[in-house]
Amino acid sequence: MITAIVNVHCDGRRIPEVAQALAELDGVSEVYSVTGEVDLVVMVRVREHERLADVIAGGINKVGGVVSTTTNIAFRAYSRHDLESAFALGVD
Repeated sequence: MITAIVNVHCDGRRIPEVAQALAELDGVSEVYSVTGEVDLVVMVRVREHERLADVIAGGINKVGGVVSTTTNIAFRAYSRHDLESAFALGVD
């Protein structure tokens, strides 16, 4: 699974509508309204690297109200949740 973290700047008057539209896109697993430099953080999870372009450039960037995005690709996950799940499955 490939995970991308997309930081979204959007029209501040449309944050709830933009967030809802983003959450409905195929490949988007979560959308967070956040404080700080950006308005929304979008988690994208896809099986093939090529799908990132479809979801981000072809989906997220085309939602009305999205002004700009920056994307980070995750190399590894180190969350407690992921580690506990792996041990529960017996993964070494």
